[in-house]
Amino acid sequence: MQETIRVTRWNTPQPPTSAELEAALAAEGLRGYYWSNAPGDRYAPHSHPYHKVLYVVSGSITFFVDEREAIELGPGDRLDLPAGTVHSAVVGPRGVTCLEAHRPVSSC
Repeated sequence: MQETIRVTRWNTPQPPTSAELEAALAAEGLRGYYWSNAPGDRYAPHSHPYHKVLYVVSGSITFFVDEREAIELGPGDRLDLPAGTVHSAVVGPRGVTCLEAHRPVSSC
């Protein structure tokens, strides 16, 4: 079965706390790590051998999938990116902090 890119928007007025996002990952058996980038930082097109699960903790970042589809993420937004998906990214004007976990690729 082919996995698809999934974006889940944070749907409450208040931005999430780090503890809320960590708990969301833990409920799926995942443990994340934090990373941050400065405003305007860029990631060149690349892919990963694992399924990326990413929450934006603060700031914003825009992912470009196969250089066609732009996915802008803000606080609390989640991106599920299947293994092997070519993507690049540009950090927003206030920088970004993300919480990321990796889900192994299932062998079916």
